[in-house]
Amino acid sequence: MDAVERKILENIESHREEILGFARDLYSHGELGFKEKETARKFAERMKALGLRVQEGLAVTGVKAYLNPEKKDQVSLGLIGEMDALRIPNHKCANPATQAAHCCGHHCQMAGILGAALALSDPEVAAALDGQVVFFAVPAEEYGEVEFKNRLREEGKIRYGGGKCELIRIGAFEDIDLSIVHHSSVGNKIIFVNGTNNGFVSKVIRYKGTAAHAAGAPHLGVNALHAATLGLTALQYLRDTFQDKDHVRIHPIITRGGDLVNVVPEEAVVETLVRAGNKEALEDACRKTDRAFFAGGAALGAAVEIETLPGYLPTLATGISEELVEAARTASDGKYEILLRPNPAENLNTSSTDVGDLQHVQPVCSFRTGGIAGRMHSADFDVVDEELAYLMTAKIFALGAYRFLKDGAKAAKKVVEDYRPVFTREEYVAYMDSQIRTEVRAGERLEELAGNKADK
Repeated sequence: MDAVERKILENIESHREEILGFARDLYSHGELGFKEKETARKFAERMKALGLRVQEGLAVTGVKAYLNPEKKDQVSLGLIGEMDALRIPNHKCANPATQAAHCCGHHCQMAGILGAALALSDPEVAAALDGQVVFFAVPAEEYGEVEFKNRLREEGKIRYGGGKCELIRIGAFEDIDLSIVHHSSVGNKIIFVNGTNNGFVSKVIRYKGTAAHAAGAPHLGVNALHAATLGLTALQYLRDTFQDKDHVRIHPIITRGGDLVNVVPEEAVVETLVRAGNKEALEDACRKTDRAFFAGGAALGAAVEIETLPGYLPTLATGISEELVEAARTASDGKYEILLRPNPAENLNTSSTDVGDLQHVQPVCSFRTGGIAGRMHSADFDVVDEELAYLMTAKIFALGAYRFLKDGAKAAKKVVEDYRPVFTREEYVAYMDSQIRTEVRAGERLEELAGNKADK
């Protein structure tokens, strides 16, 4: 450990209560994607208090703070923290105003970014960094509330449903050469994984029927909820047509099923994500999903509209960063076990993240810290070791940044030089836009009813 590393760790320890207080505050005040106004405000205020130049309102709520902007031409390193929570209203720390709870640990990332900013903005430390650091609070990593995001699209505020996807589109990563990301994990270890995640697309399926008295004259109606139920049933019968190697996951919910119990439902709305481990399997699963939901409409004679939007790309196996591993060893000093999982064949995660999209346009290094008990995305999620979940995250972020940027930023420059992008930003936007489509099938029964009325 050199003098700068000692200074970094001392700085984080001296701000221990501020970092813990920030983490606890966010934990109790979760906000949903593209709605993280208070989280963004609190982060921006702290960055401004450090004298950093701050840019706000990126992809609705995103915030960037710049350290050493005069060194940006050497190399620019992004430290990424995700702001959004999940709608889990029965969690003990759920925000009663938003029903959101940080059951994925994004508040741990934000605490880590704050701690890193407090440590690295120290003049002695900042002078030892041969490059720019961008502390980046990003929105909407969790993909949900599709209808709300569609309204944002209609208002011209976003085009894609994921925060990093939208930030890539608007060019917010153009002044960053490589990034470090973090995720929480259950247990008491610091983990480095060379693995992959599924990609996905998002679908909103709307069934249009005809209202009628549910008891007195149901024959005069077209039950949109029944059509949706048939579509969901058809989807279940497709399960065995997917191959295990493609890791297909389709998990719909009904967001509208009618307005009143004694009225035949005129409209039903289903949201689903369609996931798979590769592009070809994803396209196949999407075709079958559409076919199933259209079949439900055909059986009842209801109209069906399926709106497809791009979700996230699969993550890439990018290796394990030696700089971050060494940063973790220095920060932990033997207190926590450090686990390396280097084989991507053994590390497929069927969930998805917009980190995959970022990996397609720039190099990304990652690490995980434990301190969590219970299950991710569940009401029993709990932070049981604040030292590991919050402070160790801050130390690895800060020490990792220093290791990348010291000695002429040779480590960071090597990562950038070795990276081969899958897409330029323009190619990425073109690919994402190609997935946006709406398909409609008319309802034969609706047309029949309309014809009968016209005859009368």
